[in-house]
Amino acid sequence: MNSTRRHFLRAGAALASVFSIPRVLATLPVSKPIVVSTWDFGKQANAVAWKILSSDGRALDAVEQGAHVPEADPTITTVGYGGAPDRDGHVTLDACIMDELANCGAVAGLEHIMHPISVARKVMEKTPHVMLAGDGALQFALANGFKKENLLTPESEKAWKEWLKKSEYKPVVNIENHDTIGMLALDASQNLSGACTTSGMAYKMRGRIGDSPIIGAGLFVDNEIGAATSSGVGEEVIRICGSHLVVELMRQGNSPQEACEKAVKRIVKNQPAKSREIQVGFLAISKTGEYGAFALQKGFTYAVYSSSVNNQLFEAKSFY
Repeated sequence: MNSTRRHFLRAGAALASVFSIPRVLATLPVSKPIVVSTWDFGKQANAVAWKILSSDGRALDAVEQGAHVPEADPTITTVGYGGAPDRDGHVTLDACIMDELANCGAVAGLEHIMHPISVARKVMEKTPHVMLAGDGALQFALANGFKKENLLTPESEKAWKEWLKKSEYKPVVNIENHDTIGMLALDASQNLSGACTTSGMAYKMRGRIGDSPIIGAGLFVDNEIGAATSSGVGEEVIRICGSHLVVELMRQGNSPQEACEKAVKRIVKNQPAKSREIQVGFLAISKTGEYGAFALQKGFTYAVYSSSVNNQLFEAKSFY
Protein backbone atom coordinates (compact mmCIF):
# COMPACT_ATOMS: atom_id res chain seq x y z
CA MET A 1 0.00 0.00 0.00
CA ASN A 2 1.54 3.33 -1.00
CA SER A 3 1.99 6.16 1.50
CA THR A 4 -0.71 8.33 -0.10
CA ARG A 5 -3.35 5.61 0.27
CA ARG A 6 -2.30 4.88 3.89
CA HIS A 7 -2.56 8.57 4.69
CA PHE A 8 -6.03 8.73 3.14
CA LEU A 9 -7.27 5.71 5.13
CA ARG A 10 -5.90 7.05 8.42
CA ALA A 11 -7.51 10.42 7.81
CA GLY A 12 -10.81 8.75 6.96
CA ALA A 13 -10.73 6.62 10.10
CA ALA A 14 -9.95 9.63 12.27
CA LEU A 15 -12.78 11.62 10.69
CA ALA A 16 -15.20 8.75 11.23
CA SER A 17 -14.25 8.51 14.92
CA VAL A 18 -14.86 12.22 15.41
CA PHE A 19 -18.38 12.01 14.05
CA SER A 20 -19.34 8.60 15.41
CA ILE A 21 -20.29 9.75 18.90
CA PRO A 22 -22.68 12.54 17.83
CA ARG A 23 -24.41 10.18 15.41
CA VAL A 24 -24.92 7.57 18.17
CA LEU A 25 -26.20 10.14 20.63
CA ALA A 26 -28.56 11.58 18.05
CA THR A 27 -30.38 8.24 17.91
CA LEU A 28 -31.24 8.32 21.61
CA PRO A 29 -34.87 9.25 22.33
CA VAL A 30 -35.31 12.67 23.85
CA SER A 31 -36.70 12.15 27.34
CA LYS A 32 -38.71 14.47 29.54
CA PRO A 33 -37.64 15.47 33.06
CA ILE A 34 -38.10 12.82 35.72
CA VAL A 35 -37.34 12.48 39.43
CA VAL A 36 -37.39 9.25 41.43
CA SER A 37 -36.78 8.74 45.13
CA THR A 38 -36.82 6.01 47.75
CA TRP A 39 -39.59 5.18 50.22
CA ASP A 40 -43.03 6.67 50.86
CA PHE A 41 -41.68 10.06 51.93
CA GLY A 42 -40.15 10.33 48.48
CA LYS A 43 -43.50 11.60 47.21
CA GLN A 44 -43.24 14.80 49.25
CA ALA A 45 -39.63 15.24 48.21
CA ASN A 46 -40.50 14.64 44.56
CA ALA A 47 -43.19 17.31 44.65
CA VAL A 48 -40.64 19.96 45.55
CA ALA A 49 -38.10 18.64 43.05
CA TRP A 50 -40.69 18.59 40.27
CA LYS A 51 -41.40 22.31 40.67
CA ILE A 52 -37.79 22.93 39.70
CA LEU A 53 -37.61 20.32 36.93
CA SER A 54 -40.89 21.39 35.32
CA SER A 55 -39.58 24.96 35.15
CA ASP A 56 -36.48 23.86 33.21
CA GLY A 57 -34.41 23.92 36.38
CA ARG A 58 -31.23 21.96 36.98
CA ALA A 59 -31.40 18.39 38.26
CA LEU A 60 -28.82 19.20 40.95
CA ASP A 61 -31.04 21.92 42.43
CA ALA A 62 -34.06 19.64 42.24
CA VAL A 63 -32.52 16.79 44.24
CA GLU A 64 -31.03 19.13 46.83
CA GLN A 65 -34.29 20.97 47.47
CA GLY A 66 -36.28 17.74 47.38
CA ALA A 67 -34.01 16.18 50.00
CA HIS A 68 -34.66 19.13 52.29
CA VAL A 69 -38.22 17.89 52.82
CA PRO A 70 -37.48 14.71 54.80
CA GLU A 71 -34.41 16.32 56.39
CA ALA A 72 -36.65 18.92 58.05
CA ASP A 73 -39.55 16.61 58.98
CA PRO A 74 -39.38 15.63 62.68
CA THR A 75 -41.80 12.75 62.16
CA ILE A 76 -39.29 10.92 59.92
CA THR A 77 -36.94 9.14 62.30
CA THR A 78 -34.46 7.99 59.65
CA VAL A 79 -33.43 11.29 58.03
CA GLY A 80 -32.28 14.62 59.44
CA TYR A 81 -34.20 16.40 62.20
CA GLY A 82 -35.89 13.84 64.42
CA GLY A 83 -33.58 11.07 63.26
CA ALA A 84 -32.95 8.25 65.71
CA PRO A 85 -29.68 8.79 67.59
CA ASP A 86 -26.76 6.43 67.96
CA ARG A 87 -26.57 4.29 71.10
CA ASP A 88 -24.89 7.18 72.95
CA GLY A 89 -27.72 9.57 72.16
CA HIS A 90 -26.09 11.59 69.36
CA VAL A 91 -27.96 12.33 66.11
CA THR A 92 -25.31 12.00 63.41
CA LEU A 93 -26.10 12.62 59.76
CA ASP A 94 -24.57 11.42 56.49
CA ALA A 95 -25.20 12.76 52.98
CA CYS A 96 -23.73 13.02 49.50
CA ILE A 97 -24.57 14.73 46.24
CA MET A 98 -23.30 14.34 42.66
CA ASP A 99 -23.89 16.28 39.47
CA GLU A 100 -23.69 15.66 35.72
CA LEU A 101 -20.01 16.63 35.56
CA ALA A 102 -18.93 14.02 38.12
CA ASN A 103 -18.53 16.73 40.74
CA CYS A 104 -19.43 15.32 44.15
CA GLY A 105 -19.44 16.19 47.83
CA ALA A 106 -20.25 14.40 51.06
CA VAL A 107 -20.43 14.71 54.83
CA ALA A 108 -20.29 11.89 57.37
CA GLY A 109 -21.04 11.86 61.08
CA LEU A 110 -22.25 15.47 60.95
CA GLU A 111 -24.10 16.72 64.05
CA HIS A 112 -26.34 19.73 64.75
CA ILE A 113 -27.04 20.71 61.13
CA MET A 114 -30.57 20.35 59.72
CA HIS A 115 -29.63 19.98 56.05
CA PRO A 116 -26.51 17.86 55.57
CA ILE A 117 -27.27 17.56 51.84
CA SER A 118 -26.60 21.27 51.43
CA VAL A 119 -23.38 21.02 53.41
CA ALA A 120 -22.36 18.19 51.05
CA ARG A 121 -23.02 20.49 48.11
CA LYS A 122 -20.85 23.19 49.70
CA VAL A 123 -18.07 20.64 50.12
CA MET A 124 -18.41 19.85 46.41
CA GLU A 125 -18.41 23.46 45.30
CA LYS A 126 -16.08 25.19 47.76
CA THR A 127 -13.37 22.69 48.70
CA PRO A 128 -10.83 20.51 46.89
CA HIS A 129 -12.20 17.50 48.78
CA VAL A 130 -15.08 15.06 48.35
CA MET A 131 -15.89 14.24 51.98
CA LEU A 132 -15.65 15.95 55.36
CA ALA A 133 -16.48 14.10 58.57
CA GLY A 134 -17.32 14.68 62.22
CA ASP A 135 -16.11 17.85 63.89
CA GLY A 136 -14.43 18.99 60.70
CA ALA A 137 -17.69 18.79 58.80
CA LEU A 138 -19.45 20.74 61.53
CA GLN A 139 -16.72 23.38 61.58
CA PHE A 140 -17.03 23.77 57.81
CA ALA A 141 -20.82 24.02 57.99
CA LEU A 142 -20.76 26.71 60.65
CA ALA A 143 -18.10 28.66 58.74
CA ASN A 144 -20.42 28.63 55.73
CA GLY A 145 -23.43 30.04 57.52
CA PHE A 146 -25.31 26.93 58.59
CA LYS A 147 -27.14 27.16 61.90
CA LYS A 148 -26.27 24.88 64.82
CA GLU A 149 -29.39 23.17 66.16
CA ASN A 150 -30.50 20.37 68.46
CA LEU A 151 -31.76 17.60 66.17
CA LEU A 152 -32.84 15.17 68.91
CA THR A 153 -36.60 15.58 69.23
CA PRO A 154 -38.43 14.60 72.45
CA GLU A 155 -40.03 11.68 70.61
CA SER A 156 -36.72 10.30 69.37
CA GLU A 157 -35.12 10.81 72.76
CA LYS A 158 -37.95 8.92 74.46
CA ALA A 159 -37.63 6.00 72.03
CA TRP A 160 -33.85 5.91 72.56
CA LYS A 161 -34.20 5.82 76.36
CA GLU A 162 -36.69 2.99 76.02
CA TRP A 163 -34.21 1.13 73.79
CA LEU A 164 -31.48 1.58 76.42
CA LYS A 165 -33.38 -0.63 78.88
CA LYS A 166 -32.36 -3.72 76.89
CA SER A 167 -29.91 -2.24 74.37
CA GLU A 168 -30.68 -4.97 71.85
CA TYR A 169 -29.45 -4.08 68.39
CA LYS A 170 -31.83 -5.96 66.12
CA PRO A 171 -33.01 -3.62 63.34
CA VAL A 172 -36.37 -4.57 61.87
CA VAL A 173 -36.61 -4.91 58.08
CA ASN A 174 -38.41 -1.93 56.48
CA ILE A 175 -38.65 -0.11 59.81
CA GLU A 176 -35.20 0.67 61.18
CA ASN A 177 -33.50 -0.39 57.96
CA HIS A 178 -35.12 2.12 55.60
CA ASP A 179 -32.78 4.82 56.73
CA THR A 180 -32.15 6.75 53.54
CA ILE A 181 -33.79 8.97 51.00
CA GLY A 182 -32.00 8.65 47.70
CA MET A 183 -33.11 10.96 44.88
CA LEU A 184 -32.22 10.83 41.19
CA ALA A 185 -33.27 13.37 38.57
CA LEU A 186 -32.98 13.95 34.84
CA ASP A 187 -33.67 17.54 33.78
CA ALA A 188 -34.89 19.14 30.54
CA SER A 189 -31.28 19.62 29.43
CA GLN A 190 -30.87 15.84 29.66
CA ASN A 191 -28.48 16.08 32.60
CA LEU A 192 -28.52 13.76 35.62
CA SER A 193 -27.86 14.44 39.30
CA GLY A 194 -28.44 12.59 42.55
CA ALA A 195 -28.62 13.08 46.30
CA CYS A 196 -28.64 10.78 49.30
CA THR A 197 -29.21 11.76 52.95
CA THR A 198 -29.79 9.84 56.19
CA SER A 199 -29.46 9.71 59.95
CA GLY A 200 -28.20 6.17 59.62
CA MET A 201 -29.16 3.04 61.48
CA ALA A 202 -31.05 3.59 64.72
CA TYR A 203 -28.84 3.08 67.81
CA LYS A 204 -25.74 2.36 65.75
CA MET A 205 -22.30 2.39 67.35
CA ARG A 206 -20.81 5.82 67.82
CA GLY A 207 -18.92 6.70 64.63
CA ARG A 208 -20.63 4.15 62.38
CA ILE A 209 -20.86 5.28 58.75
CA GLY A 210 -22.99 3.46 56.20
CA ASP A 211 -23.13 3.65 52.43
CA SER A 212 -25.16 6.85 52.16
CA PRO A 213 -22.31 9.41 52.06
CA ILE A 214 -20.03 7.21 49.96
CA ILE A 215 -19.91 8.01 46.25
CA GLY A 216 -20.15 4.71 44.39
CA ALA A 217 -21.92 2.95 47.26
CA GLY A 218 -25.01 4.95 48.27
CA LEU A 219 -25.04 7.09 45.12
CA PHE A 220 -23.44 7.24 41.70
CA VAL A 221 -24.11 9.38 38.63
CA ASP A 222 -22.68 8.93 35.15
CA ASN A 223 -24.18 11.45 32.76
CA GLU A 224 -23.53 9.24 29.73
CA ILE A 225 -25.31 6.20 31.19
CA GLY A 226 -27.54 6.80 34.20
CA ALA A 227 -27.66 7.11 37.97
CA ALA A 228 -28.36 4.84 40.92
CA THR A 229 -28.95 5.04 44.65
CA SER A 230 -29.53 2.57 47.46
CA SER A 231 -31.25 2.16 50.79
CA GLY A 232 -31.06 -0.41 53.55
CA VAL A 233 -28.15 -1.96 55.41
CA GLY A 234 -25.26 0.12 54.14
CA GLU A 235 -22.55 -2.33 55.10
CA GLU A 236 -23.79 -4.77 52.44
CA VAL A 237 -24.01 -2.03 49.81
CA ILE A 238 -20.44 -0.94 50.54
CA ARG A 239 -19.17 -4.51 50.08
CA ILE A 240 -20.24 -4.48 46.42
CA CYS A 241 -19.86 -0.73 45.64
CA GLY A 242 -23.58 -1.03 44.95
CA SER A 243 -24.66 2.09 43.11
CA HIS A 244 -21.55 2.13 40.95
CA LEU A 245 -22.18 -1.53 40.16
CA VAL A 246 -25.73 -0.74 39.04
CA VAL A 247 -24.54 2.01 36.69
CA GLU A 248 -21.80 -0.18 35.26
CA LEU A 249 -24.33 -2.96 34.64
CA MET A 250 -26.42 -0.39 32.76
CA ARG A 251 -23.34 0.53 30.75
CA GLN A 252 -23.12 -3.12 29.71
CA GLY A 253 -26.61 -2.91 28.23
CA ASN A 254 -28.84 -3.86 31.15
CA SER A 255 -31.97 -1.84 31.80
CA PRO A 256 -32.22 -0.02 35.16
CA GLN A 257 -34.54 -2.78 36.37
CA GLU A 258 -32.16 -5.55 35.30
CA ALA A 259 -29.15 -3.76 36.76
CA CYS A 260 -30.82 -3.30 40.17
CA GLU A 261 -31.82 -6.94 40.20
CA LYS A 262 -28.31 -8.16 39.40
CA ALA A 263 -26.82 -5.96 42.14
CA VAL A 264 -29.20 -7.40 44.73
CA LYS A 265 -28.34 -10.92 43.60
CA ARG A 266 -24.66 -10.09 44.12
CA ILE A 267 -25.46 -9.36 47.78
CA VAL A 268 -27.31 -12.67 48.07
CA LYS A 269 -24.35 -14.50 46.56
CA ASN A 270 -21.90 -12.82 48.94
CA GLN A 271 -24.01 -13.11 52.10
CA PRO A 272 -26.62 -15.85 51.53
CA ALA A 273 -27.62 -16.34 55.18
CA LYS A 274 -27.52 -12.68 56.23
CA SER A 275 -29.44 -11.55 53.13
CA ARG A 276 -32.60 -13.24 54.45
CA GLU A 277 -32.63 -11.05 57.54
CA ILE A 278 -31.89 -7.59 56.16
CA GLN A 279 -33.21 -5.15 53.59
CA VAL A 280 -31.30 -3.57 50.72
CA GLY A 281 -32.91 -1.91 47.74
CA PHE A 282 -31.55 -0.20 44.64
CA LEU A 283 -33.23 2.45 42.49
CA ALA A 284 -31.90 3.62 39.12
CA ILE A 285 -32.70 5.76 36.09
CA SER A 286 -31.10 5.75 32.67
CA LYS A 287 -30.01 8.64 30.47
CA THR A 288 -33.23 8.15 28.50
CA GLY A 289 -35.45 8.42 31.58
CA GLU A 290 -36.17 4.71 32.06
CA TYR A 291 -36.31 3.69 35.72
CA GLY A 292 -36.27 0.49 37.77
CA ALA A 293 -35.87 -0.84 41.30
CA PHE A 294 -35.26 -4.13 43.09
CA ALA A 295 -34.83 -5.19 46.71
CA LEU A 296 -33.94 -8.14 48.89
CA GLN A 297 -37.26 -8.16 50.75
CA LYS A 298 -40.80 -7.06 49.98
CA GLY A 299 -41.75 -3.58 51.14
CA PHE A 300 -39.17 -1.36 49.40
CA THR A 301 -41.17 1.50 47.91
CA TYR A 302 -40.16 4.32 45.59
CA ALA A 303 -41.84 7.38 44.08
CA VAL A 304 -41.77 8.54 40.46
CA TYR A 305 -42.70 11.98 39.13
CA SER A 306 -42.57 12.83 35.41
CA SER A 307 -44.79 14.29 32.72
CA SER A 308 -46.41 10.87 32.32
CA VAL A 309 -46.28 9.58 35.93
CA ASN A 310 -47.96 11.92 38.39
CA ASN A 311 -45.88 11.33 41.51
CA GLN A 312 -46.95 7.74 42.02
CA LEU A 313 -45.67 5.31 44.62
CA PHE A 314 -44.55 1.82 43.59
CA GLU A 315 -43.31 -1.24 45.44
CA ALA A 316 -40.15 -2.77 44.00
CA LYS A 317 -39.96 -6.42 43.07
CA SER A 318 -37.89 -8.42 45.54
CA PHE A 319 -35.61 -11.44 45.69
CA TYR A 320 -37.38 -13.01 48.67
